[in-house]
Amino acid sequence: MTQASAPLLELRGISKRFVKRLDIAGRIARRLGSRIDDQVVHAVDGVTLSIAEREVVGLVGESGCGKSTLGRVVSRILEPSAGERLWKGRPYAQYDQEADRAERLAVQMIFQDPYASLNPRLRIEEIVGEAPVVHGLVPRRERSQYVAHMLDRVGMDASLLRRFPHQFSGGQRSRIGIARALAVRPQFLVCDEAVAALDVSIQAQVLNLFIRLREELALTYLFISHDLGVIRHVADRVVVMYLGRVVESANAEELFLRPNHPYTEALVAEVPRVDVRRRRFVPIHGEIPSPLDPPPGCHFHPRCPKAFERCRAEAPLLREVSPGHHSACHLNDRPS
Repeated sequence: MTQASAPLLELRGISKRFVKRLDIAGRIARRLGSRIDDQVVHAVDGVTLSIAEREVVGLVGESGCGKSTLGRVVSRILEPSAGERLWKGRPYAQYDQEADRAERLAVQMIFQDPYASLNPRLRIEEIVGEAPVVHGLVPRRERSQYVAHMLDRVGMDASLLRRFPHQFSGGQRSRIGIARALAVRPQFLVCDEAVAALDVSIQAQVLNLFIRLREELALTYLFISHDLGVIRHVADRVVVMYLGRVVESANAEELFLRPNHPYTEALVAEVPRVDVRRRRFVPIHGEIPSPLDPPPGCHFHPRCPKAFERCRAEAPLLREVSPGHHSACHLNDRPS
């Protein structure tokens, strides 16, 4: 995959805010003079991202940094508060109803929890087969045969299609979730912590399945995870988020060998290694701030051991520090 490839999907300045309105007591208190405002969660803050066809982009960061929210914006489960999304160079806002429906099918999401994401009252045939029937991709009379084919594609026995979700293990449920996403013939998959709930041995099997499906079906992935070991195994390019902002992005090999941003350096240092001789583990200081009240300037500065005065006052821009490697850190402006 080359960086020069035309983007399949683009995000331009995407932000997502969640507003919790005041209750009756709060509104009364505000009318009486109290300085109480609606609570605003800044989940995603000005993210710009391009993903080329057949590319696997790993999106990493600590819990609460906005990864899953961004994934839901990409898959159109959530509408952005600001910014623009483009599919094959064309803004979604320009699509007519028929084209919009087709593009919604082209981007599918695989959810984190393989237990909660499957309806326990439906058989696997219905879970996997209902969407392609509703959208006219498969005649209803051929649903069983089509679902059997989907199960076979993800490495499951086709004879299991009449069972319920509770009759399967976590790894099998993950495969069913993948089959459900593939059933509408997507081009782009958003995988939100798709292996986080699985045992390590099962994780490896499911990751290998993702890799195989990418080659067989020419799929593109946005692979969301807090586990850099998983991302290193599957991703062509890695994007690092912190408190709603992208702080670094680079080719996977480049990012793991030469992380630029202090936050990325800390994350890479925490990746488990077989050879731990002369290695001193240093955890990231403090906790991620609340998105209700993000710190000014660089959001990472309260936890950054290299922060200086400019970091506390001015948000750094994401800029290229080497070919294909972008970082948002004021340290790059200091003389070496």
